[in-house]
Amino acid sequence: MSNPVLVEVFRGETVESRHRGAVIVTDGDGKIVFSLGDIERPTFPRSAIKAIQALPLVESGAADAYGFGNEELAMACASHSGEPQHVAKAADMLGRAGLDVSALECGSHWPAQQPVLIALAKSGQEPTPLHNNCSGKHAGFLCTCRHLGIETHGYSALGSPEQDMVRDAMESVTGAPHALDRCGTDGCSIPTYAIPLKNLAHGFARMATGVGFEPVRAAAARRLVDAAMAASYYVAGTNRACTVLMEMAPNRIFVKGGAEGVYTGALPELGLGIAIKCDDGSARASEAIIATILARIYRNEDELESKLDRFADREMRNWNGITYGVISPTEALTDADIN
Repeated sequence: MSNPVLVEVFRGETVESRHRGAVIVTDGDGKIVFSLGDIERPTFPRSAIKAIQALPLVESGAADAYGFGNEELAMACASHSGEPQHVAKAADMLGRAGLDVSALECGSHWPAQQPVLIALAKSGQEPTPLHNNCSGKHAGFLCTCRHLGIETHGYSALGSPEQDMVRDAMESVTGAPHALDRCGTDGCSIPTYAIPLKNLAHGFARMATGVGFEPVRAAAARRLVDAAMAASYYVAGTNRACTVLMEMAPNRIFVKGGAEGVYTGALPELGLGIAIKCDDGSARASEAIIATILARIYRNEDELESKLDRFADREMRNWNGITYGVISPTEALTDADIN
């Protein structure tokens, strides 16, 4: 099945690039509210699934044992920019469990955002694992291990007690088998599993509603979603799409991007979950897709819809600030009727 073109990129009046993809919106019972494209195709959720991966941190009692509030829980769900506040928060999370940067197994990389990278380089520092966009998630893993008395060394490996807990949570929440023949290695070195997009969306609808969850899991899921919405800066960072989109409707919209053009969303007040995948892995396209889907969902709220549409359909400018084109969702998205 060939996925539809969901985003076009114009240079002047001419289409220069086209991005195909799939999108699905479900409710907590798994009913499909809206879909486009192949929603059965196995997709690696990448970082878009971090809120589910953080469930053992809360369910084990580790989050409470170390006094974690919204900011720390948001960091556990984050793909942050490596800004000073992010780095300090990850270090603090580790410190509360008696650990330091040497315990992290996510690796080091320079911050992806140019201003943050430049500021770090100008300071004369080299990046550490704390600057890794996944350091908050890994700090959460380590705190869970420490609280449960599990060996911290090797916590990121396939078959470790921590990753078994994470896999079991993902499998239970999404309802999709997390099998070895669909297991790969994520950018931060933990296992990642390819599952159908429809299961990913249903999982986040359940995170928003608690449908089918035992009380402990329902409370943990809502706590993580609420924390990410309340402390959205720690989920991503300055001018990052996840943070910007959540700030448009405080405490109402949860969204989380992942590498290779994946996005998830949870809308607690509406009981909906969202999952999208851009075929070519484009971040610019996946951001336009998720914003447009949200705009259609909130089409009865003119101000919010307008903000979301402006984010989705935006100008591109060169290094001289000259507008040379636009990123524009196609009618397949803009005309979507999502009830």
